[in-house]
Amino acid sequence: MKRCRVGFCGPLLVMLASILIGIGVCHSLKPLPEGLSEVGGERHASSVRFLRDLTFHNGASGRVTEHEIFDSVFSMIDRAESFVLVDMFLFNPFLGAAQSAERALSQELTDRILRKREQAPHVEIVVITDPINELYGGCRADHLEQLRGAGIRVVVSRLSGLRDSNPSYSSLWRLGLQWWGNRPGILAPNPLGSGRVSARSYLHLLNFKANHRKVILADDTEGLIGLVASANPHDGSAAHENVALQFRGTAVLDLLRAENAVLKLSHAKPLEVQVDAVAQPLFLGGDELTLQVATEGKIKEKILQTLATVGADDRVDLVMFYLSHRDILRALRGALARGAELRVVLDPNRDAFGWKKSGMPNRLSARELIPEGAEVRWRETRGEQCHSKLLYVEYADGGALLALGSANYTRRNLDDLNLELNVFLKGLASDPVFGSVRDYFNLLWSDGDGDPMTVPYERYRDESLIRRQLCRLMEWSGVCTW
Repeated sequence: MKRCRVGFCGPLLVMLASILIGIGVCHSLKPLPEGLSEVGGERHASSVRFLRDLTFHNGASGRVTEHEIFDSVFSMIDRAESFVLVDMFLFNPFLGAAQSAERALSQELTDRILRKREQAPHVEIVVITDPINELYGGCRADHLEQLRGAGIRVVVSRLSGLRDSNPSYSSLWRLGLQWWGNRPGILAPNPLGSGRVSARSYLHLLNFKANHRKVILADDTEGLIGLVASANPHDGSAAHENVALQFRGTAVLDLLRAENAVLKLSHAKPLEVQVDAVAQPLFLGGDELTLQVATEGKIKEKILQTLATVGADDRVDLVMFYLSHRDILRALRGALARGAELRVVLDPNRDAFGWKKSGMPNRLSARELIPEGAEVRWRETRGEQCHSKLLYVEYADGGALLALGSANYTRRNLDDLNLELNVFLKGLASDPVFGSVRDYFNLLWSDGDGDPMTVPYERYRDESLIRRQLCRLMEWSGVCTW
């Protein structure tokens, strides 16, 4: 009997392992849903504004924050004539282990939308967000309930149609754990803040799957207007440094198409906009700016194409929250080998909502760029994060390109796993919008008016070969949060 049991269990375990491997491979490589991983054409853009949220420390004054992004978002909502669409990853009041927030951004955005609904009930408003804000069904989100109660269409993204970034766990999830479902509960501490949630929320969380976009589009008396950012309406992120680009023109229609793809993925009705009824800006020729919208894996393609054009006497400036993608690091080293100048400002990856982090992946990635001649400095953070995701290229011939949006330069953000959206702006470096970008980067590169904005590479230098290999393994396997 003992030999019979062993003989029975062996093939059963092999069959179970084969099923899990098959599920993992299938859901890691399956085709993407329609409308995802797309890039729009180069559209004329007008009224382009570079926005930034900046945090610095000024001696006795302590931490000082300057906000531009959500003030512009609120103005777009106030001025909307017929529609508003908001798609935001973190839209909640959670603080993590932090004691207080710089601003209650989640409630401010909620109040602004509710006020718009009351003042202009004819304006169609759609709010798209990630299921993490309800802990995947494990807790109530009072601000989302307020919006639903006022008749606002709130769409919680359905992400099961996306590829799995953590297949070693997600295959087990898809085979059995997902069928347990979820609902509000009190058995486990909220991993993102105060309160209690269902234990099953943790099972959902380990899939590491997200609608990571930060987008708003609307119309007003001047035409269509869009804004793409790295910032979230999240109380715990209110002191973070972020960047955004606001613009008008037909590229906003590409934003709409990209967002309608998310609505379709989530089994929700698309937003229909009567473009003929919306005034569009005129373009008179000459040296206009052009803008492209790219989503998911097409963001990586555009970044690699951009870096491949960089050579001697060109300059590349990069500000990044997470930098670890092998292809991007190779492309940056290639630009250096061709004689380009590369300046990099990275978050030291030490702070996360009151918790301390390990320094991965940035400290290990920076180590690869230094020997090739890159200049690397660390953003001097004190609890907040340098959450910007910005690439600026200034060419020797007078041209310039700016890329920014939701995507970190990591496997999860660039390899068709998360929902992401970035914009690519091209024009003459003499255009005022690029001047604003240069001013922002040069401010970070300098010592600022108070304490240093950035510190030298040696401050957080990490030469550990073991940690470097561990970092690569974690990203490759998907068992990491970046």
